This record gives sequence, structure tokens and C-alpha cells, in this order.
Amino acid sequence: MTYDFDRLIDRRASNSLKWKLYGDDVLPLWVADMDFLTPEPVLAALRRAVEHGVFGYDLPSPALREAVLARMERLYGWKIPPEAIVVTPGIVAGFTAAAHALCQPGEAILIQPPVYPPFLKVAEYAGFSSQMAGLRCVVQGKRLQYEIDWDVFEAAFDSGGAHTGMFLLCNPHNPCGNTFGREDLQRIAEICTRHQTFLCSDEIHSELLLGGATHVPVASLDPELARRTITLIAPSKTFNVPGLFCGFAIIPDETIRRRYRLAMERLAMHVNGLGMVAALAAFSGQCDDWLTELRAYLTANRDFLVSVVESEFDGIRLTVPDATYLAWLDCRDLIQAGKIEGSPHRFFLEKAKVALNDGADFGPGGEGFVRLNFGCPRRTLEEALTRMKAALA
Repeated sequence: MTYDFDRLIDRRASNSLKWKLYGDDVLPLWVADMDFLTPEPVLAALRRAVEHGVFGYDLPSPALREAVLARMERLYGWKIPPEAIVVTPGIVAGFTAAAHALCQPGEAILIQPPVYPPFLKVAEYAGFSSQMAGLRCVVQGKRLQYEIDWDVFEAAFDSGGAHTGMFLLCNPHNPCGNTFGREDLQRIAEICTRHQTFLCSDEIHSELLLGGATHVPVASLDPELARRTITLIAPSKTFNVPGLFCGFAIIPDETIRRRYRLAMERLAMHVNGLGMVAALAAFSGQCDDWLTELRAYLTANRDFLVSVVESEFDGIRLTVPDATYLAWLDCRDLIQAGKIEGSPHRFFLEKAKVALNDGADFGPGGEGFVRLNFGCPRRTLEEALTRMKAALA
């Protein structure tokens, strides 16, 4: 079956954050949701739930847990016991609860900037200190590649006089777009184990793989590692249902799972019933043909973006993401040359009427960058790039 990802859907008539935050003359390529129709099996499941007409408090069904377990085994050969699944109100709620469950007073949470902005706040909001091990940016012509600087990573553990209670991993990484391979993950696991540090892995973009990229859940490497790990997944980015707020924490260890549930109770976290309906349909396998075509479309959008930037945008470098629908654009040369004054986010918003994410919001190493969401019809991406090029001219 062929799906129409070129279809332009009017989202300005809705309450979309992406399309409402800025003016009607602004083209939004910022917050991470896609401008594509959610797959029909998810819509059909939601229609049936709405037609039932009663919206009370829902429990996670056995079928929902079985769908998650079956998907992890089919995609990665990772066998998980049913009791290991905890349903959460999304990924940010998931790693917030993990911080409360895994860390003790006086401990710290380690992150790898530039990184998804809520990572920067979780330690502060949960009452812990923060440690940072910035990723190394490698420049290859007009392309950027991010990798772990192992000396920096090792030195960040237990720094600032605080024991590292939890390492919060983003894999695939947002905004850098790289997937961490088996060798890197094994080294991360060894270092965390040596420092007696728990691992929380945000893997929300794990099914949005581009080209021939693959994903390895870090907890699938070793049963002993899994007992010290909380893995977070969700259908929200993959199947474009982020506003329904439903995700999953995979927690094989019973003690950690009990502490995690207690943290959720203390934080009054409740899961959206319609979110669980959508998640079951999304993970059932009924949407996998749609996902295959989506990946191909996103890969083509990525390649188009890279080609245009490399050939027509002097002074901008960018990542070629292995996963996600997010590109990371380095505008520092344009700032240095005086072609952009101040923030490139503000420049493109005011001069091109294109809304991108401000790289400074992603922490150290993000200044002078913008994040661009190419999860949209090709015509939208083309129009945004045309406006940006005209603004620079």
C-alpha cells in the first residue's frame, strides 16, 4: 500500500503548539511532532473508543503489555517478563520518575549535551545536582558527526563532589541524530557498572531509523546490566501521537520497579486512557507497513535537506542523522562572518519566517546552532529552505 506523506494538512485550525506558537506567516519546523496523518489502525482504534462514549479511569490491559513485549522480542530479540512493563504518561514523565526512584539525596545525574532540553532540567526539578559529559563534534567538510569523548565521559562521573546516581542516555540522540552502536553501549555499561551508577535510557526515537541504521536497546546487551537499567520507549514519535501521552518504562528488577511505581504515585502521574488505546494499535504490528514507508520518506527528506544545504548554503554545516526526523545545523561561521547577528533561531524566525529550535536550549555546545524538524511534506521543507536561503541572501 502507498501512503500519501506529501499531503498538506491544515493544522492552523487546531490547537497545535507547533503551528500556533508563532504567527500565521511563520512556517514551523521546530517542536518534534510530524505533519503527517496518524496511521489508520490507530485512528480506527480511537474511533471505537470514542464511540463507546464513556471515558473513565483505565487500567493497562494485558494485551497492551503483551504488544510491548512482542515488539521488543521481534525487533531486537529481547525477551522481557510481562511484569517488567510500567505504563507512564510519556518519556519526560518517565525519566523524571526514574530520577526519583534511582537517586539518593546528594547524588547527581549525568547527561551528554547538547541534548533534548528537558534532560537539562530533570536534576534540578528532582532535587539533585547535574553533571555533564559533552559529546565531541567532529567536522567533516560541511557535515557534522557527534561521538563520545571517553576521557570527558569518565571524568564526569562523581565530579563536583557528588556520586553519579544515574546516567541519562539519549539513544538515538536528540538533537545530534546518531545511534550508539553495540561497542559504545557496552563501554557505557562497563563504566556505569564500575561507578555503581544506574542507567536510564530514553529510546523514544528507536524506531525512526533512517537509511540502513539499526538500534540496540542498551538493556538487551546483558541481563545483569538490565537489572540496573530503566529503558523508556513510546509510540508517540514513531506513530505521531505525542499529544496522547502514553509511554513505557521497561524495568526488569523488582526492587527498582517498586521504587519507580512509588515515585509515580508521589508525583501523581496518571496515563491517558486514549493514549493506551493508541499505543496498543501502534505496537500491534498493524501499522508496520506505514512505518516502513514513513522511514523511506523521512530518509529522502533528510537526503534532500543535506543536498540543498551542502550545495546552496555557504557557512552552514549539518548532521546527517541516523535516526529521528531532526537535523542539527551549525551556523557559527555565519555569525562569525557577521551575516547573522545574535541567535540564528531569532534570525531565521524574523528574517525568513521559519521557526526552528534554538540550539542554546540544548545546553553547552548548542550555541550558534538550530534544530530543524524535517518530519513534514517535502513541499513544506522546500518552502522553508527557500525562505532561509533568501534571508541569507
